[in-house]
Amino acid sequence: MNSEELVAFIRDIYSTNEFIPLHAPTFNGNESRYVQETIDSTFVSSVGKFVDDFEKKIEALTGTKKAVATVNGTAALHTALYMAGVRAGDIVITQALTFVATCNALYHMGAEPAFVDVSPESLGLCPKALDSFLSEHAEVNNGECFLKSSQKRIRAVVPMHTFGHPVELDEIIDVCRRWSLSLVEDAAESLGSYYKGKHTGCFGDFGALSFNGNKIITTGGGGIVLCSTAESGSRAKYITTTAKVPHAYEFFHDEAGFNYRMPNINAALGCAQMESLESFLKAKRQLAEYYLEFFTGSECQFVSEPTYARSNYWLNAVICPDESSREQLLKETNEMGVMTRPIWKLMHRLPMYQNALRDSLEQSELIESRLVNLPSSPVVNR
Repeated sequence: MNSEELVAFIRDIYSTNEFIPLHAPTFNGNESRYVQETIDSTFVSSVGKFVDDFEKKIEALTGTKKAVATVNGTAALHTALYMAGVRAGDIVITQALTFVATCNALYHMGAEPAFVDVSPESLGLCPKALDSFLSEHAEVNNGECFLKSSQKRIRAVVPMHTFGHPVELDEIIDVCRRWSLSLVEDAAESLGSYYKGKHTGCFGDFGALSFNGNKIITTGGGGIVLCSTAESGSRAKYITTTAKVPHAYEFFHDEAGFNYRMPNINAALGCAQMESLESFLKAKRQLAEYYLEFFTGSECQFVSEPTYARSNYWLNAVICPDESSREQLLKETNEMGVMTRPIWKLMHRLPMYQNALRDSLEQSELIESRLVNLPSSPVVNR
């Protein structure tokens, strides 16, 4: 791969000779107006119309029964796991090829991750690897799944839709059903992504979205719990708002809840961003097409959406032929002022998760050694 040609190509797309970040937020709508409205109203914290409006916008887009806004994506995932029944001492199966927040949510609940390999098509949890892992390590007794070696309960499976590319959900759902496991989707990166026409995050018992500054839309910091029933949504809302029993003036809390409420000022930003989401998605698909055309016939393989899905192409990526070419590409592009990044270190390489149970992770390690993320900010009205 000729790094100079790639840099010139990217600079032409973004029409700049300045530094090009990996993914910057785009503000070209009502963001300032809505945020100023919250300031003028003084309702900048957890009470205000924009929180309700933002939740309704997400419900309309995704088709979920109830969306519950939280302060960040990790809080959304923590809440989703808690609502799915995960408790201290439980095992939760996920992928090692993920952002650390997936595992940190488990760590702070006192639960333990177990790592299963990913599919080369989706870069997300592989259903065949999941089934093989369970066949080797698990058993079902009285409707619950347990680790054979220790009899610890295996409570849930958490696939992550890597870079917005949906995993093979039908197959994963089938495995979860046969092994009596809850499905919680880490959909942090996949707002606007669809699996066979249905929005990601809406297939499991719960899903979690993120609206960090580098996501396809942002609330500054924020997340959403996607709930499969209205009843579970009401419960999630209650838990995330400190489990306060409604009263005109008294403060009484009947259980230990979470203070995970999204502030109104953040939701105002999100409402404005949602008005631009369609244009963002269109621009990101166009950008992915540019990259696909550029890399066609080269030694690097562009990561395209799976055949069964429509991806938001949150972060574009290429798979280099080997680790040395990956290192060269990373070094040269960054030296020329175009930000590229390797994928995250696999979770079992981090000190706090190095002893977690895992399978061979063959595909995960191959992808880790060869993948490069490319600038992916949407170019609106190019």
